[in-house]
Amino acid sequence: RNIEAEIMDISRKYEMRIFGPDSLGIINTAKGLNAGCAHLSPLPGKIAFLSQSATVCSYILDLSIREKIGLSHAVSLGSMIDVDFADMIDYLGALNNVDSILIYMENITNIRNFMSAARSVSRVKPIIVVKSGRTGKLSQTDAVYDAAFRRAGILRVDNFQEMFDCAKLLAKQKRPKGSSLTIITNSDGAGAMAVDALGSYGMQPSKLSEQTIENIDKFLPENCGRGNPVNIPWDVAPELYLKAAHICAEAAETDALLLVCSPATALNPATLSLSLADYLKTAKCPIFTAWMGGTDVVKDNGINNSDIIAYDTPERGIRAFANLCQYYRNIETLQQIPVRRDKHLLIDQHEAQAIIDKSLEQKEYAVLTEIEAKNLVRTYGIRVNKTALATSLDEAISIANDIGYPVILKAFSVDIFKRSDNNTMLNLKNSEDVESAIKTIMENMIMGNVENLASESHIMGVTIQPMVKKTDYEIMMGTKQEKGFGPVIRFGMGGDLIDIHQDTALALPPLDSLLARALMEKTRISSVLKGYRYINSINSELIEDMLIRLSRLVTDFPQIEELEINPIIVSNGELVVTSVKAMVKRSEITPPMHLIISSYPFEYETEDETIDHEKILIRPIKPGDAPLLVQHFISLSPRTVYFRFFTPLKQLSHSMLIRLTQIDYDREIALIALMGKGEEQVMVGVARVIFKPDGKNGEFAVVLADKWHGKGIGASLLKRCLSYAAKKGLQKVCGVVLTENRQMLKLSKKLGFMVRYIAGSTEYELEIDLAGLSF
Repeated sequence: RNIEAEIMDISRKYEMRIFGPDSLGIINTAKGLNAGCAHLSPLPGKIAFLSQSATVCSYILDLSIREKIGLSHAVSLGSMIDVDFADMIDYLGALNNVDSILIYMENITNIRNFMSAARSVSRVKPIIVVKSGRTGKLSQTDAVYDAAFRRAGILRVDNFQEMFDCAKLLAKQKRPKGSSLTIITNSDGAGAMAVDALGSYGMQPSKLSEQTIENIDKFLPENCGRGNPVNIPWDVAPELYLKAAHICAEAAETDALLLVCSPATALNPATLSLSLADYLKTAKCPIFTAWMGGTDVVKDNGINNSDIIAYDTPERGIRAFANLCQYYRNIETLQQIPVRRDKHLLIDQHEAQAIIDKSLEQKEYAVLTEIEAKNLVRTYGIRVNKTALATSLDEAISIANDIGYPVILKAFSVDIFKRSDNNTMLNLKNSEDVESAIKTIMENMIMGNVENLASESHIMGVTIQPMVKKTDYEIMMGTKQEKGFGPVIRFGMGGDLIDIHQDTALALPPLDSLLARALMEKTRISSVLKGYRYINSINSELIEDMLIRLSRLVTDFPQIEELEINPIIVSNGELVVTSVKAMVKRSEITPPMHLIISSYPFEYETEDETIDHEKILIRPIKPGDAPLLVQHFISLSPRTVYFRFFTPLKQLSHSMLIRLTQIDYDREIALIALMGKGEEQVMVGVARVIFKPDGKNGEFAVVLADKWHGKGIGASLLKRCLSYAAKKGLQKVCGVVLTENRQMLKLSKKLGFMVRYIAGSTEYELEIDLAGLSF
């Protein structure tokens, strides 16, 4: 550690970056660079490989050469005292000669930086990870890693063979437009194996159209299979096998084509492979093969020296295809635009803060009472079952009579965190039941004084709440701090058998409606939400809303160590929260820095007014603002569009909308100005500052609807963006403005930008030093 500290002191002095220690070095095939201890260099390619382990890095170099897979980079990161995965993902993501990134990972040093980099790059380049630690002492956090990888758009695979099987498809074939796979085989058994493998991933072969089958019928013999798989008889000439492949590949129902060939027939794989290699250059869909017969078959036919993607079994090929389909589904989920909902969450953050502060008075750690825990979630709009505290038998009976039978009775103590038969009594129907229940609880807890329930310090009485008369099923949601990851949200089947059913899924805050729904859909209990036999359906938006509120609560309060809402009883399509448990702990972290994903900066929501004293709402942009942004773009004149985008753009594409509305607030700030309310609300201006990878510089842009120029809106937006950038550590912000854009030049000078004409161009470069800047 002392040596590492000395290395870092020297490197900072000279602004150097350090790989390692325990690094094998760096290979960059495009530059012919092998800087390190690697015994060989891989073939050139467009796949980058990152590894924490030097031994694994050496193995992958050997494997890439054996499999004829080219690499653009091979980087051994070692102990990562300086350069880490986030740095390399940022770097590789900006290179045109890198199409995808493969990673062997043991742990992550700065998870927030990693998530930020991965979420940015995975949208345009696949990131495939092999992460060790599924078993042993690291296995407890493995499910959290899975949740983090999904949120970042990363595909996780189990081993290096699986990684390189995916890499083959990435390196040698185009992206499939969907998941409909057509299979052609000369072996009934091999075809059946392929279909079984596809089914194990929840996928089915594509349904061939009547036209496709008719086209195949024209030249194949009658004993050929007419479904999918297309079974080619053993004695059919290679030319006819290839012709069937042409027809299926051209069919609209085929997104990808798998060719299975067994050597134990009259079909000559060598002849077939030569013809196939030429066809791959013009094929409309990805084609991959399973050449069954082992190494000799592949070697004899020169497959490894061609663009043919060859696997030794159908299962391996289908596993690679299924993994890539999952990756593209993950990216599509990331790029979905949520439905805009203007419902503002009504919360009482000050009351929640007061509850937490009171429980932590002169304590580092505290378990909230049942009433405190319920009041805490109630401050964020989560409705809970009415609960009252009784400190005597007479008071308990009186409260039960007022509430109405049946009721639930629980021991009220900070020493009890989990519900059990010893401290909870259900379905009490009268005062006699209440008295009997209290006696039972006291006996179970080795107490003696029924008349004065609060006589012992660790029990403060009993709580009484209504008993739900009809329970269709129970669900739960909760959160727990995980080391390095911050709060992790859990949802699934609830009740006493939660650990038996093991039907829960994890997600990372912050959540929106799409992410909340995706979390729900990962559980088996979600299939019941739509109704089943005698069970009424429930509006899933009620659960989404509750998850979003829970997410906002743990986003605002890093002190929440653990919180469980369980059970949430579903009864006749309604939700009833009967139990909440919470533990809190002192924290020096300022929210939302305890999260590994940057959250929406609510503190930048504010009201302002134009120079004409018209009210405007200024706030950070949200994913659901895409429709507003489209309408704003339509309102711009062609001249204004040209000033903003430096091109005569006609419309905003879906990918541009995603890029402009789904913001990583660790890398960018985008503020919008809104006028009007409800459905009449319109976006009149947008300003943003995009941070550069060095974390010191940024680039700004501003665009206003033409009728709102000169109203002070642009200045209000840009000043707030610059203030945000300064707080994030940026030192300078610059931008380029066309010489005709007089309005922007005027605004820039007003705010203190230095303006410099770029010689030989029609542009000005603007720059402002944020040090000491105050608006």
